[in-house]
Amino acid sequence: MRRAQETQGAQGVRRARRAPRGYLAAGPIAIPLARAGVVAGLAVLVLLLAAAVATLSMGRLGVPVPDLLHALTHGPSEGKQAFVLERLRGPRLAVAVGTGAALGLSGALFQTVTRNPLGSPDVIGLSAGAGAGAAVAALLLPGTLPPWAGALAGAALAMALVYFSTGTGFRNPGRLIVAGIGVYAIATAIIQYVVYAVERDRAAALTAYVNGSLSARSWEHAATVWATLLAVVPLVLLLSRRLAVTELGDELAAGLGADPRRARSAAVVLSIVLSAGAVAVAGPISFIALTAPQIAKRLTRLPGPHLTLATLVGALLLVLADLAAQQAPLPGSLPVGVYTLALGGLYLGYLLIREWRKGSL
Repeated sequence: MRRAQETQGAQGVRRARRAPRGYLAAGPIAIPLARAGVVAGLAVLVLLLAAAVATLSMGRLGVPVPDLLHALTHGPSEGKQAFVLERLRGPRLAVAVGTGAALGLSGALFQTVTRNPLGSPDVIGLSAGAGAGAAVAALLLPGTLPPWAGALAGAALAMALVYFSTGTGFRNPGRLIVAGIGVYAIATAIIQYVVYAVERDRAAALTAYVNGSLSARSWEHAATVWATLLAVVPLVLLLSRRLAVTELGDELAAGLGADPRRARSAAVVLSIVLSAGAVAVAGPISFIALTAPQIAKRLTRLPGPHLTLATLVGALLLVLADLAAQQAPLPGSLPVGVYTLALGGLYLGYLLIREWRKGSL
């Protein structure tokens, strides 16, 4: 009996030394290489490229596809092409791809840590807290604190409030949602106060921002969110194997020195930084972080974190939502966050019903 237990323990250790099925481990990095994941990633990438071309070419100000290809290879000509690609839709598309990727990766990290499909920066009020912090920094403390720093501080404070108010951290879905609603309400009240306190014209711009907007974005906004991605993605890669090993259980992970608590803490910090970077340039765009990891999981049906695919799916979802915001035949131009809020709200309702039927709520 004792020898059998030792054999089972040794087999468990050997399984823990490997990344989950479908992943290739190389040092601290776990790379998804399963056929289903690669096919799904290539398909999402093709759809993303198609959505990007549609964004630049559709509509009255769009650049025809042949001219677009020539402009991308030889540089835009003067006039309409230069205006659309360099000042109007080019920066907006770059911000949409970067922001969607940051939100998708942030949501994947957070759901991996909480092991909860409802554990999203949107649901727990993290995005709203980042929006409140950015609004306070930009409009009440101009020149004192940059918006990205305010967004980071607001996101960290919101996460801390949720974590300590539940009494169980991020483990209980029901408490997580209730605490997130409370934090969201507090952050919304702060934003409304800022809107009331500033001048009318600045308040109008802030109203569009807090709903999540990609209009009037510049290459500086794109540089901000892409710099955030370039800084965080290498750290996520270094953390990927630890996160993959934690999928095998905390006991085995701790026995191999993976320290699951430290890995999860690092993942939460990186998730906050990604959310703050996205909110700083586009406002609190809702539900991309919630839906992208779930769609990635259903596309592959593989164990372990789906970080790469969730990043691509997040970028695709936001580009498609922004395309709808630009081309939808509606009176006025609605912020892109209105579209993601409508679709994400339906998906959140589906998740709540599913978790309730499973008895998780």
